[in-house]
Amino acid sequence: MSLKIASALAATVVVGALMSPAAQAAPNVVGFHGDYAPGTIVVKTNERKLYLVLEQGQAVRYPVGVGKPGKQWAGATKIDGKYRQPAWAPPADVKRDNPNIPDVIAGGSPANPMGVAAMTLAGGEYAIHGTNRPNSIGGYVSYGCVRMYNEDITDLYSRVSVGTPVIVTQR
Repeated sequence: MSLKIASALAATVVVGALMSPAAQAAPNVVGFHGDYAPGTIVVKTNERKLYLVLEQGQAVRYPVGVGKPGKQWAGATKIDGKYRQPAWAPPADVKRDNPNIPDVIAGGSPANPMGVAAMTLAGGEYAIHGTNRPNSIGGYVSYGCVRMYNEDITDLYSRVSVGTPVIVTQR
């Protein structure tokens, strides 16, 4: 192997090792089938993927963490708020299961499960939000919220507005 190839290979390995999991799993445009209007967010719980429909047959796909068994839900809602560095107050069921958790965790705190941004969903205590625990993405991990890599929630946040329809399916 030549020195140039060995150097290039070493540089590629080092850059790959330094990339965050989010950078390695960047959202991409994929084929998408379904009768959803452009701009609709579709969360497919069984896939642990969130899709932002771009146009008929295409969507931006993001990996997500979703509700753990017994905490999953399905239905239609919409984004009713957008927040950067949100503070978090645990809902009653989280507090019941974790009584020592603080009543409020400040935005920007590494202990805050909302990450860098959150978009609340109408009709409940759920949100689509970032996470400070990137290893939870791809799992059944939450109390019903949809978790995203911080880089991905930042991207999605910039693409949608309050009122955006959100469909959560179990299939």
